[in-house]
Amino acid sequence: MRDRMQQSRFELKYLISENTAQRLRDFVRCYLAMDEYSVGRPNYSYPVHSLYLDSDNLEIYWRTVNGDKNRFKLRLRYYSDNPDTPVFFEIKRRMKDVILKQRGGVRHSAVPLLLNGQLPEEKHMITKDPGSLVAVQRFQALMMQLNAKPKSHIFYQREAYVADSDEVRVTMDRDVYSEPNLSPRVKVNMTKPVLSYAGFVILELKFTNRFPNWFRELVRVADTMQCGAAKYVSGVGLLGHARLAAHAEVLEEESLLNNFRPGDDLPTFERQDKGMAPKPWLHRGLS
Repeated sequence: MRDRMQQSRFELKYLISENTAQRLRDFVRCYLAMDEYSVGRPNYSYPVHSLYLDSDNLEIYWRTVNGDKNRFKLRLRYYSDNPDTPVFFEIKRRMKDVILKQRGGVRHSAVPLLLNGQLPEEKHMITKDPGSLVAVQRFQALMMQLNAKPKSHIFYQREAYVADSDEVRVTMDRDVYSEPNLSPRVKVNMTKPVLSYAGFVILELKFTNRFPNWFRELVRVADTMQCGAAKYVSGVGLLGHARLAAHAEVLEEESLLNNFRPGDDLPTFERQDKGMAPKPWLHRGLS
């Protein structure tokens, strides 16, 4: 997958209805081309997966909730569980109103090693670009500084439009699901996830230089106001803070579910808040 990431840009988020999202398609297509990965897809959308890291006291989460002006997120971004596709180690910083990103693509097989603190080597990387190697090293430094670990797997479907220069981008995200993922492995299957922003589509307007004039008209047509829509934060709130702490019960539960194979008896877990065993769940559109 071609990497269209901009190192520095502005991002404005809005929550809109599905009817509004469909009306905006024709408007946006007057100015931008459909992202190549949206072409030919159901609902013009492709799957996006992220594995978010945080400390056991959820320091990154609380920095966002508290609105810290200079904050960052640590996440692994990937689009498939195909071992030949990249997993991007990504630092997403917010410096007041500007979003700064650094990321480097690594091989699936290298993910557990790098999350365990092993320094990246050329064989772990997708490309020989020195900037990618530096990004992964910086990711690891922040990870170890916070003692951050895998916490949450987030999935959504993205419809995207982009300018030829990549300086302007519009995305619409749907079906935002979250689940605990405390293991250093990337996966696409989900088990009993929670749904964030039910009934809404997350509209994001992204630009690297000046705010395009036609964005003003788009916002007027959508009849919406700018708001926050942090997928990781919303998922933590729905899952509950305790479920993302690294305690033995959750680790044992996830290990059993990750090793589940068709035909096996479903594992059963004793819980006071839920009287049923979880069932493996695969979101539509994933394979």
